[in-house]
Amino acid sequence: MKTGNTSLPPLDYLLAFEAAAETQSFVGASKMLNISETAISRKVRLLELHYGISLFVRGHRSITLSSQGISFLARIQPALQDLRDASRLIVAEHQHNPVTVAATNSVATLWLMPRLNQFTRKNKHLKIMMVASDNDDECLSETVDLAILRGSGHWPGFQAQLLFGETIFPICSPAYLEANPEAADLATFPSHDFLEVSSKHTEWMNWQVWLNTIGSPIADLERSALFNTYPMMVQAAVDGLGIGLGWRHLVDPLIAQGKLVKPIKDQNVRTDQGYYLLRADQAVDFEECQIVENWLLSISENRSRYEGFPTNSPK
Repeated sequence: MKTGNTSLPPLDYLLAFEAAAETQSFVGASKMLNISETAISRKVRLLELHYGISLFVRGHRSITLSSQGISFLARIQPALQDLRDASRLIVAEHQHNPVTVAATNSVATLWLMPRLNQFTRKNKHLKIMMVASDNDDECLSETVDLAILRGSGHWPGFQAQLLFGETIFPICSPAYLEANPEAADLATFPSHDFLEVSSKHTEWMNWQVWLNTIGSPIADLERSALFNTYPMMVQAAVDGLGIGLGWRHLVDPLIAQGKLVKPIKDQNVRTDQGYYLLRADQAVDFEECQIVENWLLSISENRSRYEGFPTNSPK
């Protein structure tokens, strides 16, 4: 036979050979690896053809290792065991480490946290480490397994899956609307009780951009309060301090609970941006992370991802 092939054969060929050598039987190897006897025989034959040697001496109903088979088995078994040990080690490491999920302050506080309790009750073996930050670099650090960020869906080095679109409208408390009925009509929309968020993300929509997008004549805004995080602004709206901007995926539960209302029913601005679930291309895949990823995608699919038609808002 021709010899001299130094390329590596497929791993499943080596595993089939090892199992057959240990059991001295293709039938025994098939039971050990839970594949058919025919598959074991084929893989061993392909391994022999790969190297151009006979690894077994085949009898009528039996097989025994050849001298070359004995030598080959002694050389590959330590390497195969090292692979098994490395595989067990990396699985064990991830079993003891939490799945780190990073998101903006608003998504972490208003979208993730209300849903986390039900998930953890059903998955008590999982640990989730929550990171809330409006700093994109922090959310995309190597210590983060999954991140939720706003954008167009393109992050170099990351896989991005859409969770929900961006639909924005005014919100206030029922008490505020009762005390300020003019808030229900753009023609009499108040120009003094606007709640605003101050952020380094200048691309995020603010009151002036929203009013310009719908063609409102209000030009000079007198803000009653300015906040450095969106959850604080939402709480101020719940407390009746004024009118804020509501992102549908974040405030829908508060509207359903009656804590917030939409003073202007038919004014929704949908941008061409969305919130995406990100995972690094080179990230090590492990079961717990996949479970959390599937959960996040499933709770996104349970609601409408968009409403209305997209509007390209000015930045």
